[in-house]
Parts: sequence; structure tokens; C-alpha cells
Amino acid sequence: MAQVLEFRLPDLGEGLTEALIVRWLVEVGEVVAVDQPVVEVETAKAMVDVPCPYGGVVTARFGEEGTELPVGAPLVTVAVGTPAHPDPAGDADRGSGNVLVGYGTSEAPARRRRVRREQAATAAPVAVTDTQASAAPARLDGPVPVISPLVRRLARENGLDLRELAGSGPDGLILRADVERALRDGATRPGSPAPIATPVPASHPVPAPAPASAEGTRVPLKGIRGAVADKLSRSRREIPDATCWVDADATELMHARVQMNAAGGPKISLLALLARICTAALARYPELNSTVDLGAREIVRLDRVHLGFAAQTERGLVVPVVRDAHTRNAESLSAEIARLTEAARTGTLTPAELTGGTFTLNNYGVFGVDGSTPIVNHPEAAMLGVGRIVPKPWVHEGELAVRQVVQLGLTFDHRVCDGGTAGGFLRYVADCVEQPAVLLRTL
Repeated sequence: MAQVLEFRLPDLGEGLTEALIVRWLVEVGEVVAVDQPVVEVETAKAMVDVPCPYGGVVTARFGEEGTELPVGAPLVTVAVGTPAHPDPAGDADRGSGNVLVGYGTSEAPARRRRVRREQAATAAPVAVTDTQASAAPARLDGPVPVISPLVRRLARENGLDLRELAGSGPDGLILRADVERALRDGATRPGSPAPIATPVPASHPVPAPAPASAEGTRVPLKGIRGAVADKLSRSRREIPDATCWVDADATELMHARVQMNAAGGPKISLLALLARICTAALARYPELNSTVDLGAREIVRLDRVHLGFAAQTERGLVVPVVRDAHTRNAESLSAEIARLTEAARTGTLTPAELTGGTFTLNNYGVFGVDGSTPIVNHPEAAMLGVGRIVPKPWVHEGELAVRQVVQLGLTFDHRVCDGGTAGGFLRYVADCVEQPAVLLRTL
């Protein structure tokens, strides 16, 4: 006899509590194999194909494309042990268990929006949060395809009738942009009476109108912006950070890169050279490759360097992680950074490639700025920032010359070390930038 098993949206990685259904990869009635991807979802950090741990016949899908689901919400149900797809182990409860980071939760967070199971088969599900259900607008005559409670509230507060809008999303889904466009085009509150002019005697001065309150567009802190906001806020709450910086003459480093690339073989990026300098500096100053265990009141010095680097994409800032960066040479670092950067641009980074960093390299010079005081990427202990490299007057070998100068900044957790250690790390990095031979002598 077939047994129907429910597969829920699994834990997709550190800090990710929800995902958007981008594309279903299976249909109801289709036979799926163990660990076959059944749906493509977009998280705050990446696009992910979610594999189902059960083999059998898909009996139901929950959520239309464009629906956002919380971790732990039902995704699909699968009938296992059917004649068409017998359970080879004779035990319908067995599956691979190999579902990304975890296997979800037994109950979705109450504060997250829910998709009602009875609505999953309709073309236009309407999801509301528990806290907003009582404030929902009166029932509309006929189904209106709206997903976000924010969209419904925005329309309600501006007196906009959603039945009059044509949605630009999948299957006519009404998006926030549709509501905002309608408001910009001059939509007004239906039935709103015109203001009545009250005559004022000439002997009485006309009171000045009350100042209008400032209005603007509300942007929800969700998706990648929400994940960044949560992480940076936690960093500011927990980490007593400090920043030190130094200007360095990068002329010789730039020359060294030109010579290395002229010798043939794969090209080496400047970021890869800076990454190699970072791993050498962390070997000398391991205090900065650590984390703080607040519960145990201990500093945990890590024996492996998983180097994160900031990458700006169309979806926002992400920090891919080069694993075991301390074991890689400049050529290997350059290849891995290039691979991760391309994955970041296309939104195909996996959760594993976005988590587990122990130190971050931030090249904000690409934005045309010289310096910054970045926030430490919690739970790491330090971040090296690199400004733009520009020609500047510089005293070189006792004479004034025009050299390629860069500002280096180190933001660090003052709990893991004092200023002497941080200054020593930064000075070593600057020495390697000014004289790349220093790095060769210490390898």
C-alpha cells in the first residue's frame, strides 16, 4: 500500500528563513527519484535547486511560482511504495536525508507569511500573515491574484481597488510595482469626497495650513536586504570593533602582477594577490582568524582560513567564501575568486559557498573611494578593506615622485586582540604591498 509522505522546505543555510518559488521542476502525477530536484527557489543569497529525499509519485505541490514560503512549509507530497514506483527498501519512511543543509522544521514561524494548503491548487493564492489577518480588507468579489500582504496594505491605505489593476507577475499576479505604478499614474481613493471650502470672515486672519507630513516609498527589509540588515545589526550589537588604516605604495605590487601575467599561464587578478597577502598575514597574526564564543566566554582561534570577499551584484552585496584559502597559491586563488564572482553575478552561489567565512577581504576601491570603516562580518573577527589605487605624490627613495598609492584599513574585534596586534597585521600587509619580495621571503 502506498504511503504519502510530505516534504517540507528545508533549512537552506545560515540565517535564511524563507525562499521564493521560481520554477517547479515536476508536475503532479510525475514519478520522481530519490534526490531529484523538484523545485527551483530563490533565497536572499542564491538560486537553489531543492532535491526531494523521497522517490515516488508526486501527489500535490504547495505554492505557485512567485510564492514566498517560510522554512518548514510543505513543498510537495509524494506517494511511495506504489506499483509504478515501489519502495526498493520496503520501508516508505526511508529517504536519502540529503537535503541541502537540513530537513526543515516541524512548524513554520508564526510571524512569517503562510500559504494555505487549500489554496495551493488555485491559480491565485492570497497569503496573509497571522498578525495581519484581522486587518485584511473586505472580501473582494472574485479572486484577485495578490501574494504580498504589503501589497494589499499599500492598496488599502491609498484607497486603490485591486480589482481594477492588471498584474505584471506570473499568471497576472499583482506586484508592489503594479500598485506603485497605479498610484503614480494618479489613482485616487474611490468615493473620496472633495474638500468643502468653509467661508472665513474677512476680519479673521486665515490660519496657515498645517505642514504636510513627509511621505515616501516603503521598502520592505526582506530577501537579501533583510539578511544583510539582520547580520550587520547583530555585528553592531555584539562586536566592539575598532579601525586602523595606513597608506601604502602599491607601485611594486602592480609591477609584479604585470610581470607574472606576462610570463604566460592563467592571469592572476589583483584581488587574488591581496588574498594571498591576507593569508600570509593571518599565519603571522592568527588572533585575527578567530571568533568569540559568548556562551563559553572564549576566543576560538581557527586553524583554517576560509576567506570571504565582498562582491556587488544586481541583487545586492554578497560575500562568497574561498574555502581553505591558506592552502592556495595566487593562481589557485585567482581561479576560485573568478569562479565564485561569476556565480554571484548569475545568482547560482550555493548556501555552502556563502557561509563559513573566517576573514573577509573588502575591495571597496572598485567604487572609486579611498577609505571606509566597514562593519565586521559576524561572527568573524576582522575585515581588511582596500581602497582605490591612484597616482599620488609620494616620497620614494628620498625623492618626491608620483606613485600608485592605496589606503588599507583593518576593522577588527577588539575582544580578540589589542591595537598592537592589529597594527602589526596591517603593517605586514602594507609591507607586502610595497615590497612583494617580503611575501616571498616569508613563504
